[in-house]
Amino acid sequence: MVSIINVFLIFFNMLVDMGIGPALIQNKTLQKNQIDGVYSFTVLLSVCIAIIFAGLAKPISLFYDNPELVGVTLAMSLALFSSGLNMVPQAVLLKQKRFLEINLAQILSSLSGGSIAVILAWMGFSYYALVINTIVKNMVMFFFTYRKSGLNISKKIQKESLAELYGFSRNQFLFNLINYFSRNLDHFLIGKYISIKALGYYDKAYTLSLYPNQVLTSVITPVIQPVLSAYEEQKQVIKNTYLTISRLLALVGLPLTVFLIFSAEEIILILFGNQWGESVLTFRILAMSIWIQLIMSSTGSIFQSSNRTDLMLLSGVLSTVLNILGIIIGILTGKIEMVALCLVTAFFINFIQCNYLLMKKVFRGFQWEFYRILPGPFLLAIIVMLPLLIMEYFVKGLPNIISLAIKGIVSLVMYVVGLKMTGTLKEVVRFFKRQGEEKP
Repeated sequence: MVSIINVFLIFFNMLVDMGIGPALIQNKTLQKNQIDGVYSFTVLLSVCIAIIFAGLAKPISLFYDNPELVGVTLAMSLALFSSGLNMVPQAVLLKQKRFLEINLAQILSSLSGGSIAVILAWMGFSYYALVINTIVKNMVMFFFTYRKSGLNISKKIQKESLAELYGFSRNQFLFNLINYFSRNLDHFLIGKYISIKALGYYDKAYTLSLYPNQVLTSVITPVIQPVLSAYEEQKQVIKNTYLTISRLLALVGLPLTVFLIFSAEEIILILFGNQWGESVLTFRILAMSIWIQLIMSSTGSIFQSSNRTDLMLLSGVLSTVLNILGIIIGILTGKIEMVALCLVTAFFINFIQCNYLLMKKVFRGFQWEFYRILPGPFLLAIIVMLPLLIMEYFVKGLPNIISLAIKGIVSLVMYVVGLKMTGTLKEVVRFFKRQGEEKP
């Protein structure tokens, strides 16, 4: 139920955002009173779009022939409004590089929303527990970010301030718009043309495949643009930063991808129970793209920092065309596993075109400069994979928790051994040591 509404919620969230957040971060000229005016505009926009979203409750329920979707949609309109309240305050704090305060607010809001959701789930609130989780999380986040940002609601909205952000935000918004369709069309079509049950299995696998990205890059991606925007004219600095981040993400992402592929069944059955067994193969397929998703998570911020949202938009258009083509081909087979396989294929192609635009068009360099960072991580992944291949014949029949523990310990040991064998361990230690020395 929530998966269906989220497809629409993400779209309307994008309409509320309109690319204003990243545009504020990149802008160097707006004064405090002008930013207050921009914030007032986004609050009004959030109210209007939330009302429109609530008005679509009945049509959405009719489209899916499910009257229960009316109540969920109405409740989600509150989540949409509360999300809009957060956009500008969070952008202001990011612009000021107050990352610690943002992260603390995110932790507190997640704990608050999650705790209340768990209690409500035990009390029988069903999927409404998930909806209320989102609303509480957004409101707690707003309480902290609004107080820290120093923003005020202004009666005067200056068109000039909005116009100053328009050039940057337009490309950002168009990118978000087309990226929305490439990222959510699979959910929309599976729910409509395969089955709601199949959508549940697919969504569980898809959401789980995003967790590594959310966990590993959630503290990296938000800070890239605020920090690198100061080096907009120094493309070499941005390029070196991108290559360094990509290599570190590949060193983690490729071995992790291997581990998740071989441990897919244990992970899903332990986390969600035997009733989600039909998600295993889909997750295993989607897991093949996790390392790509990790590296690609930083590319948007690199385009933004270089003030090349035009090329980001072009990359988004190409990605959308390929993703939609893959999704449609998968839907025609009637199997969620084929949808996942076609989508992963599209991700691999998009990985190539995105890095072409960055290395050739933004940095005026060569593609091989990027691909030369990958052999070490690939070798590390192979070192982790070999014992897992052998272990497949020995862990069958063991309880899932024991099987996962054995695979996890062996993978971790082989990962450290691989870092040592390839000389990468010293490189990683030197990097973090250098960052610690430069921090003061």
